[in-house]
Amino acid sequence: MKTSDFNYDLPEELIAQDPAGRRDASRLLVIDKKTGERQHKIFHDIIDYLVPGDCLVLNNTKVIPARLLGERETTGGKVEVLLLKRKDNDIWETLVKPGKKARPGSRLVFGEGLLKAEVLDVVEDGNRLVKFEYSGIFEEILDQLGQMPLPPYITHKLKDKNRYQTVYARYEGSAAAPTAGLHFTEELLKEIEDKGINIAKVTLHVGLGTFRPVKSDNIENHHMHTEEYHVSSEAADLINTTKKNGGRVICVGTTSLRTVESAAANYGIINTGGGDTDIFIYPGYQFKIADALITNFHLPESTLLMLVSALEGQSEIMEAYNEAVSLKYRFFSFGDAMFMETRRLVYNMDGTYNGKYYTEQGKIKIPYNEYLKAEEMYKEQIKNKSIDKIWDIFH
Repeated sequence: MKTSDFNYDLPEELIAQDPAGRRDASRLLVIDKKTGERQHKIFHDIIDYLVPGDCLVLNNTKVIPARLLGERETTGGKVEVLLLKRKDNDIWETLVKPGKKARPGSRLVFGEGLLKAEVLDVVEDGNRLVKFEYSGIFEEILDQLGQMPLPPYITHKLKDKNRYQTVYARYEGSAAAPTAGLHFTEELLKEIEDKGINIAKVTLHVGLGTFRPVKSDNIENHHMHTEEYHVSSEAADLINTTKKNGGRVICVGTTSLRTVESAAANYGIINTGGGDTDIFIYPGYQFKIADALITNFHLPESTLLMLVSALEGQSEIMEAYNEAVSLKYRFFSFGDAMFMETRRLVYNMDGTYNGKYYTEQGKIKIPYNEYLKAEEMYKEQIKNKSIDKIWDIFH
């Protein structure tokens, strides 16, 4: 598929510059799998689409104040450093601006010398390996000097830095927030648990790789950066039990979805543990764990827009996005949300539409209830046979 297939027109005024007044008061666009129709709600209504036996998967990573403003030690020239990934104790992979002058051996100063750094090396994509020097505890100094690394399309100053953290953020390490989770309040999560929905917490530390622009014309030529993830035994047990009992695994955000799919051992089974993942999900991907996704609206031609298209179909998603634009939904990190369930028979593995059920333009060509029956048969048969054996029967 072409990168340009995932482009759409977005008026600049629809890019949300500030969080909603209340987290769960954002708007919610629902693609209702039962009817195939789109519905418009507020985010708190998400509880109406969850049923007992479902499992909600949250990413409990915590954003660090990863943006450091300083100067070059020798010239006093201004410099900005964005922490991307800790490599070894005080050595970090970073993005330095301006990069051309940040050569190996260059020394940087922050907070009038409270924190210093030396550029060690230039690595992939021009990122810099930087070693920090300080007295005391690095995290405390970072809290004092660092700023929240808001995306460049947000130009307003963030009044409350906690609004760029989820209410369940726990493990520090992200350079960006898992923004779908920003809509949840502690009260809403309590209501969800009281309804009989399990909540599993996984960790993926969000780096810039997720947001890296796709520069190739063919999406298959794009390479994702690695990000660190972890699935606890408790989370794996909840997810595996949900799948075994026929419940849905509903991922909050693309980072949660990429985590469970990275940790999948087979269809319906997830492993405990973790590591680095560079998983790139685009149309034609065979989902093994995720049954549904809660997500924000994503940038044109981004890998995240390709991921949601793999769930629903590129044609369906682009129609939904255009409708959201016409209804003046708010987009990106502080914007509104979508809820969708995985359609598993949309694509062939090469990213073309599955001609058994879809036209070449991505429209269902059989009665919608017949498609839903085919999906149920597929899900039932795949429990007892490998995905490869069942795939050909339904494509």
